[in-house]
Amino acid sequence: MTNGTRTEPDSAYAPAGSLGDAEIYRRFLADLFGVMAYGELSAFERMSSDARFSPTLHDRTVLGRLAVREYAHFERVTEHLVKLGLDPETAMRPFQPSVDAFHDRTRPADWFESLMKFYVTDAISDDFYQSVAARLDPATAELVLGLKEETEPAGEVLEARLQQALADDPRLASRLALWGRRLVGEALTQAHRVVLERFIGGGLLPGTVQGMYEAELKTLSAELTRNHSRRMSRLGLTA
Repeated sequence: MTNGTRTEPDSAYAPAGSLGDAEIYRRFLADLFGVMAYGELSAFERMSSDARFSPTLHDRTVLGRLAVREYAHFERVTEHLVKLGLDPETAMRPFQPSVDAFHDRTRPADWFESLMKFYVTDAISDDFYQSVAARLDPATAELVLGLKEETEPAGEVLEARLQQALADDPRLASRLALWGRRLVGEALTQAHRVVLERFIGGGLLPGTVQGMYEAELKTLSAELTRNHSRRMSRLGLTA
């Protein structure tokens, strides 16, 4: 963590245009990386904790490896916050209540629901941040998108394990399909809250009309829902 001393941001983080001046864009990045960092930290904690309920040692090993990867993402994001002259804890703190509340509302009943939760929320987060990256300067967008550019993406690992579980026990299908629908609804609500309350309501996207961004959010929600439906179809589940 930093000692509270702030440094001047690199000029790459102050593009001209709709994002406004350098200080507003810096605040935007503080919120963006703050919510990303806390999301990665929460994923690490929950994945590490749930790994102990794995039905096999192989599953436990796989989830443990994915948890380590989430923590590596957390470290990369917090390092970037420090580079911007920002304190990571201060940047994360505004998002702690809502992220924790999301996880409290979506407590898995067993290991299979936990696996589905990781699969759904990780994919939706990827889609969401990929959309946000379109509003960033090239260097920052590269960092955001680069977090998910891995030789063995977590989504592929989780999808393969879920497919195996469903093949071994077809009775899981209806329960996991229902669980997936609940998760996507909660995840979309969370995304709306972040964008409307922090980025728009907080004035971090200046000179814009809120109605326009609400329309964009509807478009984004539709896209996220379509992507979710395609992922469920690959599992043989109804979204």
